Amino acid sequence: MKKIINKPETVVDEMCEGIVSAFPGLLQLDAENRIISRKDIDAAKVNLISGGGSGHEPSHAGFVGTGMLDAAVCGDVFAAPSVIQILEAIKLVRSNKGVLLVVKNYSGDVMNFDGAAEMAEEDEDIRVEKVYVNDDVAVTNSLYTVGRRGVAGTVFVHKIAGALAEEGADLAAVKAMAEDVIANVRSMGVALTSCTVPAKGEPTFDITEGDMEFGVGIHGEPGVSREETVNAEILAKRITDRIIADIPFKAGDEVALLVNGLGGTPAMELFILNKEVQKILDKAGIGVYRTFVGNYMTSLDMAGASITLLRLSGEMKRLLDAPARTAALTI
Repeated sequence: MKKIINKPETVVDEMCEGIVSAFPGLLQLDAENRIISRKDIDAAKVNLISGGGSGHEPSHAGFVGTGMLDAAVCGDVFAAPSVIQILEAIKLVRSNKGVLLVVKNYSGDVMNFDGAAEMAEEDEDIRVEKVYVNDDVAVTNSLYTVGRRGVAGTVFVHKIAGALAEEGADLAAVKAMAEDVIANVRSMGVALTSCTVPAKGEPTFDITEGDMEFGVGIHGEPGVSREETVNAEILAKRITDRIIADIPFKAGDEVALLVNGLGGTPAMELFILNKEVQKILDKAGIGVYRTFVGNYMTSLDMAGASITLLRLSGEMKRLLDAPARTAALTI
């Protein structure tokens, strides 16, 4: 294992310190509970919290700031944050308008965010609502989930629901918008290599030089098949066709496209993949309103990528374009 770390047992704490020290005017850190939050917490708006296991950076701490999240809770690498951590985050950003939890659909995350929300409502009298992101079209039910996994489409939930909250909308409206995004966003990924969890010190799974894991999860969970590696054109078609067929997307739809790196893929390759996806969408008569290419939800050092499509309404387009200022995204 070759990583730029000090000790495996301190990677999350040191990462949190590093993010906040890079953006001292924007972020603050509750080190004990590994909560990264906005410095300008506003108790007069709906406040958004997300989080999960670390190792997916910039998700989710990189999206804390104006127009997106108000706090992110960082668990151990690939492990859900505890109920107490999440409860402390809810208390930190408590608001007169309530708090919305954006939860990726993994069993540990769902259980702990639900438990924290219940405690916040019963013991702290804080209004809390939850949404569960399940955008991965590859796998339904697994050792990690009941239903589909929540992956890179979560970033669109942060952006659009966060923008509406920033405008002063009430909790019901912000939750409804988040659920509308979830209903219209779909993703799928592919891995060319495994990732290496620092505490383990070796690859999470074995994959031969000429193979890829088609439909991989963001923690290295198995996908739908192990196949021979193909070029960008074929790969883009296989993934995009599966996503398009799922809602289904149709000619005349307008979408936001996210080509997301999983941590170990050069920007060159992501842009090539984007080119191929754009060709497929153009041929299908699906308009691309806005494109995002880069690392948004990673899997440590995994080589690979995911593709996300969000079918847009007029209101979603407006909120997607709204100002945001975070460590990882500024609009």
